[in-house]
Amino acid sequence: MKQPKSKQAGFSILELLITMTIMLSLMGIISTLFSRSIGVRNRESRKTDALTSTKAVLNILSREVANAGFGIYEDPVNKVPSNGIVLADSNSNQIRIRSNITNDLTYADPSAGATSDPGEDITYYLESTTGSIVRYDPNAISPEPTTSVVVNRISSVTFDYINYTYGNSATTTTTTPTPQTGRVRITIVAQLEPVVGQANPSTVSFTSDVTLRNTNYMLQQY
Repeated sequence: MKQPKSKQAGFSILELLITMTIMLSLMGIISTLFSRSIGVRNRESRKTDALTSTKAVLNILSREVANAGFGIYEDPVNKVPSNGIVLADSNSNQIRIRSNITNDLTYADPSAGATSDPGEDITYYLESTTGSIVRYDPNAISPEPTTSVVVNRISSVTFDYINYTYGNSATTTTTTPTPQTGRVRITIVAQLEPVVGQANPSTVSFTSDVTLRNTNYMLQQY
């Protein structure tokens, strides 16, 4: 007696191939989207890290520059305040600042309070070979002056000096400081690490205008 034929038929090879092709295509699309999302996340994470570290350094640098000149006078008799910037050692690429933070009134020279303690005589500059902003302190407590890296992956750091004349609302901006410098504009450009497969912004920039509180001109404003 013949067995009845089953009415259920299986998939043909062609149908299986089509199904597999569709599934592989979908998996490829999903994989590409996932990879892109990971790339975007990595890019934004690195950008955030660069922004955070650069902003932190800018805050530190701004604070020290703002305090420049504390306890230092152009004239120890009349006590005309100094802006604390060492003119001969400062330009558009580096800045040297002095502050009598410990309030030592023993004059190291006829025109300024002593600045021989740690943190009172600081130079900031860009070490171009390593892309690092460096802080140099000749008075640090160690066998020798301390040179420390405060942030890496920096393309440039620029100092612009804004100069005032008492009684005159006009200002001038120069690439070297003057005795009339009342503000310093600090611009830091940080490099961003590239992320494979992403259209990466190469740099990010921060700018801060820092008022020198301890200057003759600025003190006359209060």
